Amino acid sequence: MKQSLQLRTSQHLALTPQLQQSIRLLQLSTLELHQELEQLLTDNPLLERLDDPLDHSLRLLADGAISQQAPASEAPAEGPPGDAPAAEADSYEAPAADTESTTPDADMDWGDSGRSKNTDDEESRPQLEAHHCTLREHLMEQMRVTVLEMRDRALVELIIDALDENGYLEESLDEIHARLPEELAVEIEELQTALSLLQSFDPMGVGARNASECLALQIKRLPGVPLVTRRMALAIVEKHLTWFAQRDFNKLKKALLCDDEDLREAQAVIRQCNPHPGAAFASDVSDYVVPDVIVKKARNGWQVSLNNDVMPRLRVNQMYANLLKQGKGESAMGAQLQEAKWLIKNMRQRFDTILRVAQAIVERQKNFFSHGAVAMRPLVLREIADTLGLHESTISRVTTQKYMLTPHGMFELKYFFGSHVATEAGGEASSTAIRALIVQLTGAEDPKNPLSDSKIADMLGEQGMVIARRTVAKYREALKIPPVSLRKSL
Repeated sequence: MKQSLQLRTSQHLALTPQLQQSIRLLQLSTLELHQELEQLLTDNPLLERLDDPLDHSLRLLADGAISQQAPASEAPAEGPPGDAPAAEADSYEAPAADTESTTPDADMDWGDSGRSKNTDDEESRPQLEAHHCTLREHLMEQMRVTVLEMRDRALVELIIDALDENGYLEESLDEIHARLPEELAVEIEELQTALSLLQSFDPMGVGARNASECLALQIKRLPGVPLVTRRMALAIVEKHLTWFAQRDFNKLKKALLCDDEDLREAQAVIRQCNPHPGAAFASDVSDYVVPDVIVKKARNGWQVSLNNDVMPRLRVNQMYANLLKQGKGESAMGAQLQEAKWLIKNMRQRFDTILRVAQAIVERQKNFFSHGAVAMRPLVLREIADTLGLHESTISRVTTQKYMLTPHGMFELKYFFGSHVATEAGGEASSTAIRALIVQLTGAEDPKNPLSDSKIADMLGEQGMVIARRTVAKYREALKIPPVSLRKSL
């Protein structure tokens, strides 16, 4: 075949850097967006943020004096006098919140009533987090005031170091004894004494080797428990804990030769115990979700608005922009100026898209906001995409890790989408509404005779929702509702 050069014209879709940035910003969560923004502010000197978190903060100057920096929105404009303000395309600020009241009382500053303006407000000072006491520190403090001999202290500390985060002893005493050097001449009985001493510490149940021993240690120390009830509770956790966990009360009554009342009293004692005594000292940090949109009840229906607290206020630095206009800037700064304008435009487009999608969701789920989850209607991504003229992938990016604050609580935008289940009347019911009905049915059931999955399916069928038993079981497991055998009580 003879080789030749030919020219052809064709059309193809290319992702420009601006489009790639727009897609990336759209799929980021609020936290990831601000982290990305901080990096862009560091890399691009032509981009500046008006809502600096360090505004109104005290700063130490070079001469040792303390000054309070004025907020960026109140700072004088940069650049030579007479410069025009930045154009709308070169800045992005969060829209002002709507105010429904225009009375003089609505504009009064109630926060400063009753105190002088010059008073040092405690809220303006940085709040330092209190020191978190760990389980090891708590036990070591008790050991210092309880154990006097240095050898005994060393053995107790050795066992403390072998505890897990729940307060259980992971290794056996034989394994701990085998790790000790022979020249120390430590007997296994000494370790047993040290363990017994540790098990007398607070919290109750610490140092146990299994759940049965942990519950037994606590039952022995619970105050105000009758002797007969204490013995029965100890017999349950030491010998029949598996039956108790499975709620097989008939086998328990036969093994203990007791009636329902005695077993109910023993069960109440066991429920006072904590199977994870060391969990209270865990240093887990609570995660907080900040809503992207807020839904409120208005006179003409439900009103959707963006959360101004998560919307950064950006603009192009006027001093550098004027230098570029005068031809005094470097060539690299021209590209950075274009990148700053792209970012401001993409940021505005991101929040506009989130608001449009949220408004479309609220428009279709009005019954949910008025009556709760039982009134949720089936909704798919394609329905919102066709309404707004967007692609389904765009709707998926918008609804991922974006949250809406409603009168019923905080929900991810994806929560309002769900599959449908056919009804006898020929209509459709949302899977979210069916889950809410399952929660209602199990919450109102008789504890002595809980509802089985088949019974729940029949009750839903009476309401016109055709649903199989295995579907009920799948929804129940997703809701973390125990099976019927574990929901049964005396």
